[in-house]
Amino acid sequence: MTVARVTEVIGMSPYGWKEAMDEALNRANKTLRNITHVEIQKQDATISNGKITDYRVTCHFTFILED
Repeated sequence: MTVARVTEVIGMSPYGWKEAMDEALNRANKTLRNITHVEIQKQDATISNGKITDYRVTCHFTFILED
């Protein structure tokens, strides 16, 4: 029987949501093994002086637990 777990990771980037997603995945790959899915929960941005300064992506990563 397979058992999976979900963990939340927030990625940030000054360049865009894709880059923020890449940062989240890179960080998740450092400590999680057997990642099988990602679900983007939320995208938001920080605005300063009328311009976006940071993009954030909140992700749920699903990974398979080892025996």
